[in-house]
Amino acid sequence: MAFQLHSRLAKDSIVIGAFDISLLLMINDAAYPWFVLVPQIDGIKDAHQMTETDHIQVLRESRALSVSLMAAYGGEKLNIAALGNMVPQLHIHHIVRAKTDAAWPAPIWGYQELTDLSEIEITERLDALKQQMPNGLVLTA
Repeated sequence: MAFQLHSRLAKDSIVIGAFDISLLLMINDAAYPWFVLVPQIDGIKDAHQMTETDHIQVLRESRALSVSLMAAYGGEKLNIAALGNMVPQLHIHHIVRAKTDAAWPAPIWGYQELTDLSEIEITERLDALKQQMPNGLVLTA
């Protein structure tokens, strides 16, 4: 079976690129710079189900994304989480947090409904990230 993005992730995000293993999504929410890595490996729910080689590569991709996000958006804290309670497909959230964001310092989960980004906000977020991303990422958006 070929890799297929979970319908909930597809609904809430914009596919913006890919690393060697992971698909890179931007969550369509104006409240936070919020990105998700999804390892393109069928049938996995948790990181321990990957091979050690794939797991290490996903960690490298997460680190590269993390460094780029903090350089691009300059937040106070970067929240990284792989919960999977609502969406069983392994996906790793990377959320730039600021003391001025609506939910600070609490977790964002369930705090408010997603607010769609405008076309201008999408372009601005992507441009900021493109300036910081390493060569190993191909941005498609």
